[in-house]
Amino acid sequence: MSVEVIAGFSAKAKANPELATKLKACIKMKEMFALARDNGFEFDEDSLYPPNEPQFTPDQLSERLVKALLRA
Repeated sequence: MSVEVIAGFSAKAKANPELATKLKACIKMKEMFALARDNGFEFDEDSLYPPNEPQFTPDQLSERLVKALLRA
């Protein structure tokens, strides 16, 4: 799956406060994938990890997903 799809979902969430709130509320990956799918974006978990650059910022995600996806 394309990193551009993830970036598109992230950008849409940044531009849409309601979607941003729903994304921030996602605790599990499957919740985030369902939310993305409901908004026309389809991607898999492997696309979220290195060597790909993170497409989300810490303020967009729940603490749990920040730890899973944005670990330094």
